[in-house]
Amino acid sequence: MLLSVIGAVQYGTAKVCYNIVPHFDAQELRQDIHQVMATFSKPGKEVVMVVDRSGIQRAHKLDAPLEHYHNKFRFPFLPAHCGHHLNPIEGFWRVMKDAIGAGRCLRDLPTLYQRTRHVLMAHQERPIYEFHW
Repeated sequence: MLLSVIGAVQYGTAKVCYNIVPHFDAQELRQDIHQVMATFSKPGKEVVMVVDRSGIQRAHKLDAPLEHYHNKFRFPFLPAHCGHHLNPIEGFWRVMKDAIGAGRCLRDLPTLYQRTRHVLMAHQERPIYEFHW
């Protein structure tokens, strides 16, 4: 069984927007870009979503939303083999996985979904990961 969490974090505030999906693909990322813009965009401010170089982030299916948000949204790629320490969401994923109990056997996918959702919702109330730059 597979469960994917797509997310973005706002620097300095630890505010996270996320989607829990059964499978992460370019179509899910397209929808996530729209959610990121709805959550984080402000008039006159550019939203920057730092990403790694996975095939999903380089898919041509993303051309339309990237063009739609031209001059309002940037999607820079991290350098190849740079390590996850340059992308703040990776630190959040690590802490979140520890809180969920990643690596433990859960009885079924709905249990994993519920546990994941509980941790993410609790984060909105009281961040589990603070960013220090």
